[in-house]
Amino acid sequence: MRDLTIPGERHPEKAHRPDQEQPRKPAWIRVKAPTSEGYRETARIMREHRLTTVCEEAGCPNVGECWGQGHATMMIMGEICTRGCTFCNVATGRPSALDAFEPGRVADAVAKLGLSHVVVTSVDRDDLSDGGAEHFAMTIRAIRRRSPATTIEVLVPDFLKCGPEALEVVLAARPDVFNHNLETVPGLYPEVRPGARYFHSLRLLQRTKEIWPGAFTKSGIMVGLGEDRQGVLQVMDDMRAADVDFLTIGQYLQPSPKHHRVDRFVTPEEFADYEQAARGKGFLMVSASPLTRSSYHAGDDFAKLRAAREAKLA
Repeated sequence: MRDLTIPGERHPEKAHRPDQEQPRKPAWIRVKAPTSEGYRETARIMREHRLTTVCEEAGCPNVGECWGQGHATMMIMGEICTRGCTFCNVATGRPSALDAFEPGRVADAVAKLGLSHVVVTSVDRDDLSDGGAEHFAMTIRAIRRRSPATTIEVLVPDFLKCGPEALEVVLAARPDVFNHNLETVPGLYPEVRPGARYFHSLRLLQRTKEIWPGAFTKSGIMVGLGEDRQGVLQVMDDMRAADVDFLTIGQYLQPSPKHHRVDRFVTPEEFADYEQAARGKGFLMVSASPLTRSSYHAGDDFAKLRAAREAKLA
């Protein structure tokens, strides 16, 4: 039985890697430890429903703020991923079988938390013929039945080893936002995201709009991994060519000495420059800051995204 609290068992694929220096975080990155009553209540509901959250598994720095407001990003299909991305803190290995009752438990937790907007993500499940697409669809439908007024955002894997119908299954369930992160510039994929393919991920986003032109699409990258400004601007252009509506950019933070090193801490001024550039390229919505993550302030941002489209159409 693996103990996922032990780094060597959590990330066996990284055990052989040399330790990478973890630089001291600048003042604009530091956050307070979570202590609020809202945080404790969210944690209680997650444990009561036996749910996994990416907030915990990925070590998100915003967990105190988000959980304090009752916002948690559900991570379905288990806590063990079939990929071994060098930036990611989610455990790697052979996952367990899918839990058929999980969609219902997610829906119950959403109702108990009273969420107006929920983000549902997952581990990569390359062991499944559909990559978990039907499980995503079942979860969307369960939330719709239990909380019909709640808007639903899915942050999906790349379905790299599946047929094209996997994407169609998720979209048929009609999530309000379809999110798939490119994570970094294409030149860093062999080191940072070795199990993925940049242009496959880009094509997934493009196909979403081809299948469902009215969909809201979203994608994000991390900076501070070793990319340069021109590379980030090129990713923006690629996303716009795929008609992506919403871009997020956040600072990469190194989970452990065995993970990919932090190349540098990008300043708030540089993030502001990236945001201005992205808006100039036509994104309907941009969130770019050191602490930005895919689901950070997702509900408020979705309302702004919808308003931006309405204004554009008007």
